[in-house]
Amino acid sequence: MKRFLAAGAAALVLALPGTVFGWGGSGHRMIGVAAMRALPAELPAFLKAPQAIVDVGEFSREPDRIKRAGKAFDSDRDQGHFLDLGDDGTVFGGPKASALPGTRQDYEKALQAVGSDSWKAGYLPYSILESYQQLTEDFAYWKALKFAESNPAWVAHKAFFTADRVRREAQILVAIGELSHFVGDGSQPLHVTVHFNGWGDYPNPAGYSTSRTLHADFEGALVRQSVTQAEVEKAMRPLAAIDAGLDMPHVGAYLAASGAQVIPLYEMEKAGGLKAGDPRGKTFAVRQLGLGASELRDLIVTAWRAADRQTVGWRPVPVTDILSGKTDPYAAFYAID
Repeated sequence: MKRFLAAGAAALVLALPGTVFGWGGSGHRMIGVAAMRALPAELPAFLKAPQAIVDVGEFSREPDRIKRAGKAFDSDRDQGHFLDLGDDGTVFGGPKASALPGTRQDYEKALQAVGSDSWKAGYLPYSILESYQQLTEDFAYWKALKFAESNPAWVAHKAFFTADRVRREAQILVAIGELSHFVGDGSQPLHVTVHFNGWGDYPNPAGYSTSRTLHADFEGALVRQSVTQAEVEKAMRPLAAIDAGLDMPHVGAYLAASGAQVIPLYEMEKAGGLKAGDPRGKTFAVRQLGLGASELRDLIVTAWRAADRQTVGWRPVPVTDILSGKTDPYAAFYAID
């Protein structure tokens, strides 16, 4: 099944704002804000500033807001918001979520081997992992710059270190917003299934909804009208950072857990749980938003801790060499190339 590539289907999507979004703007914003408010004390103070929290909430919506920038842009990036898992747990008969290749290149090869590709199947797992890796490197630069500007032995370049650290803080907020968006997409069950907007052209013995507004009705109107920020924050689980750093098996498990909620969501809709005033739809949405916010917080903390293991600058310098005072990073940071 192709993802709304026919002209008539494309027109339907354009007529239904939010239909192809992971959560509506309200949901993505709530995930970003909730995660930022839940960051532990070990994270730097600039991330706790009220404006930073607001900014991340808004940046969390950005990958959807910039859709329709142009054909080349959209055709390259739209597929990064979803993963089409089938009822057998595989991506179009290829790899399972639990066994996704570590890179998009190898993922593409695995899908081509079964006659498909990531432009049909989606590459959300790689959007998450790549955004996490970007944030980890951003944190590595921030730690190195923060130390460098306070080291009296390197005072000659303190002004540069300070200015570059401030620039990096702005970049970090954008990077967290991007990570937030894709982690949020992954917590929305309809973004990890071939049944992404109604059951579609598949055997349907249970008589599940085939409505082409189901996606938008659930993630947009229901969330906007019934879910509060406080409820999402209350639904978050305790911190569970990943000691070894994020890898594809963890991302796959996260998406598979969301995929396991596809049938319960369709069953609930069939029983009337998504109708206005029915508490079941709200409860389901709050739980998934809380899981998304929890995962985002965990990955921010994981990236912060993993930053010490990175290298920065050119030629690359281990962050540990900078933090120990062994290597002045100015040459590597100011592009002596």
